[in-house]
Amino acid sequence: MKQNIFNLFLDKVFNVPLWIKQVMYLKLMDEMQANACEDFLRSHKDDIFSTFIPTLTFKGKTELTERKCGLDNNIYNFLQSCANGYSILEISVNTFLSMEEVAKYYELCLEQNFIKIPESKEIHAMAGFIAGKFRTGEYFKQKGELTVDQLQQAIISYKEANQNGNTARFGEILISLGYVKEENLKSLFILKEEAKKRFILDYTTVPKSETTFTNENQKYEEQISALKDENIKLKRKMLQLLELVKKNNQ
Repeated sequence: MKQNIFNLFLDKVFNVPLWIKQVMYLKLMDEMQANACEDFLRSHKDDIFSTFIPTLTFKGKTELTERKCGLDNNIYNFLQSCANGYSILEISVNTFLSMEEVAKYYELCLEQNFIKIPESKEIHAMAGFIAGKFRTGEYFKQKGELTVDQLQQAIISYKEANQNGNTARFGEILISLGYVKEENLKSLFILKEEAKKRFILDYTTVPKSETTFTNENQKYEEQISALKDENIKLKRKMLQLLELVKKNNQ
């Protein structure tokens, strides 16, 4: 049976009241806009690397079964996850690996022909970029937004700029030449940095409710509190009576 920790997390989110979801939506929308991701998510929702499900080749299935190459266990775990129909996100969450780490296993298995090359150029380019296989210019070339000639021109311009004492970055050269939009470059670098993080559900940060108005336990706590007050009063009365008895005896 397929275990999907992330779906369990989403179930919790989806079960919250609508008025909370509205605020969550607005907060997320603001963050997506700030990170220049909103347009991409709207127009390329089928080309997101985290939702991509890798497919094993015949060679990959054979290696997973026979394990003749004696590879690292993490690679076999990755192949097994692919056989189970897990997405990149599910593999990451279920194995407590970062997306960057999963992307590196993905690229290794791709090079060994254990998994099929994705049809989406965006997914192929993003996987290579997050894994560190493709640099910025190669990423845009792989996804079809930069020609070989444009990439060569950008490299020449980059070298010339740095020879003249400038400290221009390659991405800035691509923007200045009009080959790449600034927002696309910004979202790309943010995603690469975020891909280094692990997603681990932490329930220890959930605060305890200070007051619960419809909880039966509150009634019992009130009754116990009342009994404690009565006991204190009784103890005081007993002490007073004892003091009186002492005085009478004297």
